[in-house]
Amino acid sequence: MINVFVLQNGRLNQVNIDSRADLENTTPVWVDLTDPNDDERDWVKGIYGVTLPGEDEVKDIEASARYYEAENGDLHLRTDFLLEEDDGPSSVVTVAFILARDILFSVHSEDLPIFRLVRMRARSRPGSINDYKDVLLDLYATDAEYSADALEGVYQALEAVSKSVLQKEITDQDAATALNAMAHEEDLNGRIRRNMMDTRRAVSFLMRGRLLNTEQFDEARQIMRDIESLDGHTAFLFDKINFLMDATVGFININQNKIIKIFSVASVALLPPTLIASIYGMNMKYFPELEFFGNYGYLYTVILMAASAVVPMLYFRKRGWLR
Repeated sequence: MINVFVLQNGRLNQVNIDSRADLENTTPVWVDLTDPNDDERDWVKGIYGVTLPGEDEVKDIEASARYYEAENGDLHLRTDFLLEEDDGPSSVVTVAFILARDILFSVHSEDLPIFRLVRMRARSRPGSINDYKDVLLDLYATDAEYSADALEGVYQALEAVSKSVLQKEITDQDAATALNAMAHEEDLNGRIRRNMMDTRRAVSFLMRGRLLNTEQFDEARQIMRDIESLDGHTAFLFDKINFLMDATVGFININQNKIIKIFSVASVALLPPTLIASIYGMNMKYFPELEFFGNYGYLYTVILMAASAVVPMLYFRKRGWLR
């Protein structure tokens, strides 16, 4: 899918492209390609002389291949963007940017919400974009905002987990559910942090290359400050997740200790009856106290065993060991 945008009165307007002739008759400021086919790649190469990278090249994570200037002067950048899925874990999509012929070319395999948001905002805010570099900076700024919203979602999810973990009583099932939720939020928080680190590197590359005018340079600095504040927030969330995980594991250990305590108390309480039963179970000919009780020797033994079990239980209860 190829999306072509022209700049009209500071607004990004999308132009429908159905053929190569449609593309030749436009003067775009941004050409966005989502999983382009061979024909679309040939159109871009034939009209603008720009060779779009393949999927394997886009995913190349070598530092030397992520930001560089080609021999013909084209500027190539590889930047990660966050993609949250409603029915699954979040992911990071790598986008290849090419700055050539005063046009921003972007190639990615997934339709990203950040790109849709930039297109919508550009149509509703006249004068916000003057050239192709403004489009790129707007994408990076929107990426920071999107990551901030995602972090707010992580914080709200952790608040819900915190209420379930810090309740008066927590079952093992509740603890397992909480741990699963925390693992999901920790993974999302890590992806957001990685995404912000990559965006910082890309913006820093643009600033060092002296490719931006004064206004764009100030906007880039603001993006860097926003990313810096998000880094602190991700660190705070990591600490919160670690605290909740430690608390949850602690409650699980307490529940297990309660079970072990019950077995320990039961074992100790049954030791005296076992001892008595062992004594009177000996194969001895003469037990003087049994003759003393006569026909009630069996009843005497049973009462003695019951009393020897009840007395320790009463003592344990008085000391509070059964709570």
